[in-house]
Amino acid sequence: MATQAKAAHSPEHSAGMRDVYQRMLRASGTRGHFVTLGTGRRVHVVEAGDGPPVVHLHGSNTSALSHLMLLEHATAVRSYLVDRPGMGLSDPSDFTRGKFRDFAVRFVDDVLDALQLENAVLAGASGGGIYATWYALEHPQRVRGLAMLGSTPTLPGGHLPLPIRLMAMPVLGDVMTRAVKPGRRMLLRMMASVGEADTITRHPDLLDSLVAGARDPVAIAANRAEFQALISPFGYRRATRIRPDDLRQLSVPTLMIWGDSDPVVPIEAARAAAQLIPDARLEVLPAGHVPWLGHPEQVAELLTAFARG
Repeated sequence: MATQAKAAHSPEHSAGMRDVYQRMLRASGTRGHFVTLGTGRRVHVVEAGDGPPVVHLHGSNTSALSHLMLLEHATAVRSYLVDRPGMGLSDPSDFTRGKFRDFAVRFVDDVLDALQLENAVLAGASGGGIYATWYALEHPQRVRGLAMLGSTPTLPGGHLPLPIRLMAMPVLGDVMTRAVKPGRRMLLRMMASVGEADTITRHPDLLDSLVAGARDPVAIAANRAEFQALISPFGYRRATRIRPDDLRQLSVPTLMIWGDSDPVVPIEAARAAAQLIPDARLEVLPAGHVPWLGHPEQVAELLTAFARG
């Protein structure tokens, strides 16, 4: 009861975040709803389509809205776009920095339980790809397939974009958060740092959602806590790295959809990772870190074929 009482008083997301959700979901003809985990925390999910289940886990500094454009091209699967803890419209969660991997695995497990899914394809983008890969390593019996939508940052050969490294620094990141009011110009610079300066401008509503998230105190705190759990002043923390031996132990079919100009995990490192995973297929598109921004139909088709295969 104490846990549920605490969850019931979780801080609310900003009006700006709620408004952009309402506008984008209405425009897409979809609806979102909340599921409640065993902890009492609420997780926001957007569902659409009919067919094998595909659970989407979005990246950092964004929300499930970043995958919304895929839904119109993925009607032959049942898509579940999940807002990760504290992001989008989901309640924030507490975790111990040294046990972040355990927290992420438990979160995915609890979400699958709440959605009443015995198993599913996990489609993870960037930070969501870290969650999905960790979960596939721990609970392969519940993972029909693992899809990496763009690079998973803690793979071997991953690089930290400078803005993310700065945000993760305990003192400097806090100062930056308080001192800088994020707007379109700042978010465009951040997207440029991951190779998507041009493609993000094709999705003005999504850019609005990124601005709203960057101004939402709940999402700001969640992103900062996650970055600091993943990153030290010297790079990715040892416990968060996905090592070559981890890739050799991935026992689920794996689809890797990569941008040929992804600066986070370059294509050469992606090819090396694909060689280590027992059942992996690498698809390369002309893109940066977020390949579906420029190719939503192609990415949705690849993901649908993978889930139905």
